[in-house]
Amino acid sequence: MDRQVISSLAHRDHPVAAPLDDASVDRLLDRALPRGDERLLDLGCGEAAWLVRALAARPGARGEGVDLSPPALARAREAALAAGVEGQLTLHEQDAARFTAPRAFDLVCVVGSTHAFGGLMPALAAAGALLAEGGRVLIGEGFWEREPSRAALAALDAPPGDFDDLATTVDRVTAAGWMPVHAHVSTPGEWDEYEWAWTGSLSEWALDHPGHPDSAAALKAASAHREGWLRGYRGTLGFVTLLLRPSPEPSREQMRERAGAGNLGRHR
Repeated sequence: MDRQVISSLAHRDHPVAAPLDDASVDRLLDRALPRGDERLLDLGCGEAAWLVRALAARPGARGEGVDLSPPALARAREAALAAGVEGQLTLHEQDAARFTAPRAFDLVCVVGSTHAFGGLMPALAAAGALLAEGGRVLIGEGFWEREPSRAALAALDAPPGDFDDLATTVDRVTAAGWMPVHAHVSTPGEWDEYEWAWTGSLSEWALDHPGHPDSAAALKAASAHREGWLRGYRGTLGFVTLLLRPSPEPSREQMRERAGAGNLGRHR
């Protein structure tokens, strides 16, 4: 079964493809968009849940989303139409890591999609290249709450060095010339809600379509994901969403790190 289709079905009841609840998303957007008339960009937008939510509450804002998944973008268009923000939103079907634009953006989001760039630091470099003066970056990334077990690494298909602990993650960000001005660490409840929604939505679809050629594969994927989460990374993998601004007057070391950030990320 195609992974993009699996992801689209799994996020049907939790379109924000990260372990954040609605209240957390709203609080982050309120901090990230103080004026209400900003230009937003979401790199790896999926179903554009962040954009649709931001635009629906801010009629003066305009947004663009970039993603490679046709099913996700189709659902994004449906969501934008249902929310009445289709005129505020532009979607691009292309590789987020190769996206360019003639104008800079006031907010660039990369939440749960840093893997599309090869890791956290190259994602930050790409976001920074598209950021207007005085703008902000909203970036979400995993981190180890504790030393990962073999089961956790196997479930995530991740080498031990794929993530750092939270303090080291923030250290890497600040060393590259970014200043955290707000953040949200996902709670265990948000994680559980996200994972139950992911596996449950996919299972519901399979049970509702028993004659579909992909039904059995969907049930198998949901079961494997649930097993990997419950017996692997539950309580081990954390998630932080950082709101960042460029630090003033970066040092030569920071400038070198920014310039080379595309080669510093850990690949998944």
